[in-house]
Amino acid sequence: MAPFTTVAAYAPPGVGMLAVGIVAEVFGPHGEALPGFDFALCAERPGPVPTDLGVPLAVTHGLDRLASADLVIALPWAGFRMPPAPAVLDALSAAHGRGALVVAHCVGTFALAAAGLLDGRRATTHWRFADLLARRHPDVAVEPDALYVDEGRVVTGAGAAAGFDLCLHLLRREHGAAMANAVARDMVLPSHRDGGQAQYLAAPVPEGCRDERLSEVLAWARENLDRPLPVAELARRALMSKRSFARRFAAATGTTPHAWLRSLRLSGAEELLETTDLSVEEIARRVGYGSATVLREQFVRRRGVPPRAYRRAFTNTP
Repeated sequence: MAPFTTVAAYAPPGVGMLAVGIVAEVFGPHGEALPGFDFALCAERPGPVPTDLGVPLAVTHGLDRLASADLVIALPWAGFRMPPAPAVLDALSAAHGRGALVVAHCVGTFALAAAGLLDGRRATTHWRFADLLARRHPDVAVEPDALYVDEGRVVTGAGAAAGFDLCLHLLRREHGAAMANAVARDMVLPSHRDGGQAQYLAAPVPEGCRDERLSEVLAWARENLDRPLPVAELARRALMSKRSFARRFAAATGTTPHAWLRSLRLSGAEELLETTDLSVEEIARRVGYGSATVLREQFVRRRGVPPRAYRRAFTNTP
């Protein structure tokens, strides 16, 4: 299918103003250098819609906009514990049925679940309400630590500012890294954040690790990315068993040693692609991948584009 050009965001009563701002900022105008989207907010009935801040939002479009948009977004709302009106659920289901890309982030995910669009699929939501989503919708495979989960024509995102991550992912997936990078730059945001929700909760990111021995090992790993760095070696340097090391690593970073190293290697590869003219083969060696083929496989899986395309997109971004 062609990349989306028309975007309709459903604003329920009690809609989160942060979420409205996110989608309006991402899919709104960004100057003549970037193509714009036909973006509209819609409600069950046009008119003033109450928000979570108590300030009404003037919405001029009804659910008919969901019937024609390429991208349909269910925004989070204060009353998410109650399902949306049947007309809204029908509109979301119909949009998905005709092939539209249907997405939600934060507790907006509950609307997609109520419409049955997440049954048999993976999904995420704000970490605080992940257990509630799983209990109410046991057919949904809830991933509480993900920033977003892409299931093709249905995509869900985590809470609050993770809506930016979701929207930029959609731009990157549908319109390419160049547009995603340019829009992110216009908003003064990183075009891609690594890791999951856990690193933004009580557990600090590795740089803030309070475990001195573990912190020293992480610093050493950053300086030796060109090495294989098996967990057994990291545990030995931390004077721990592999099991103790994995447990303390997860407590300090919110992720696994393998996932942390993968993120570090990919971030290092991105920086070298953006700032040097080194070959992909040399970059793969410097960040610890056995070959350019392995780097390419990981880059495509985690970033959505191959390394050379990423380099071209970054250098061609206005």
